[in-house]
Amino acid sequence: MSCREGLMSPQTETKAFVGFKAGVKEYKLTYYTPQYEVKDTDILAAFRVTPQPGVPPEEAGAAVAAESSTGTWTTVWTDGLTSLDRYKGRCYDIEPVPGEEDQYICYVAYPLDLFEEGSVTNMFTSIVGNVFGFKALRALRLEDLRIPTAYIKTFQGPPHGIQVGRDKLNKYGRPLLGIAILN
Repeated sequence: MSCREGLMSPQTETKAFVGFKAGVKEYKLTYYTPQYEVKDTDILAAFRVTPQPGVPPEEAGAAVAAESSTGTWTTVWTDGLTSLDRYKGRCYDIEPVPGEEDQYICYVAYPLDLFEEGSVTNMFTSIVGNVFGFKALRALRLEDLRIPTAYIKTFQGPPHGIQVGRDKLNKYGRPLLGIAILN
């Protein structure tokens, strides 16, 4: 009995394997979507990207969107099990960095369904966790991040309120990070 026969139901097998062909594919075919209209609920990231020589900026931007969301470097049969369009990151715009040769700002939109509610760890692990070692890029830096109100509302915040933390630390007028010990 093959692994395929022993682990999957006939319904899964039919959906996953019909038309499946293993192999490497270009990210820009799936993850570069310049026609995409950004939603108010999308998490938006701006990455400064320096592609390796010979890698077009569209492929580099799409690779960032893919590797920081649902993509992998090869075609896998599990692509047929979920709605890729619902979960994938999308590189929707690319601009050259003025005065910098071969550097681009790649704008990526991530749907909220990709992330666990109330987990900043999950969000940052997804967006910046794996992508910085990607071989198609010479350099990569997260320049900006917009977190929509719909996602921010899923975070509980400090149980005694931010003012209690500020008063204990005597710190005002700036962000406070890592003050969990005060609560």
